[in-house]
Amino acid sequence: MIGDDSIVDDYCYFSTRVRIGRSTHIASGCSVAGGRDWLFTIGDFCSLSSGVKIWCTSDDFVNDLVTIIPQGVSQVKQHLIAGDVTLENYTAVGSNSVVMPRNTIPEGAVIGALSFVPASFDFAPWSVYAGTPIRLIRPRNRESVLKQVRSLEAMLQTRDRKS
Repeated sequence: MIGDDSIVDDYCYFSTRVRIGRSTHIASGCSVAGGRDWLFTIGDFCSLSSGVKIWCTSDDFVNDLVTIIPQGVSQVKQHLIAGDVTLENYTAVGSNSVVMPRNTIPEGAVIGALSFVPASFDFAPWSVYAGTPIRLIRPRNRESVLKQVRSLEAMLQTRDRKS
């Protein structure tokens, strides 16, 4: 599903179920992977900058064999890291960042470029994060962002009434 006024640029790769909110942009070269058992959701007025990698499934490099299991044989891996990834409304992930499985990025939180988000990271809403390892940088200006959202929503309603 792709919401109104959203754009997915060329050269993006998806191998999991995907829901994209309205007025959201997924830039070129993004990958969202993990298989059909998992869901990637990104809300309204969000952005993935170019080169972002979202993983809904990953091998456990400590406890499991790290290879593709050939067709026709049983799965031997016992410690896959897997789960849905959700970006709530007004979120963004900067260029070439990696987000691992089982993450919910809450409303208004943003991640700076070249960051690594481990599985099940504990985010606070309306905060700026960055780094490898990722860490809290500062609060985000909720009032300013929501003022811009209200303005944009009003312009969209006016545009839609005219068409």
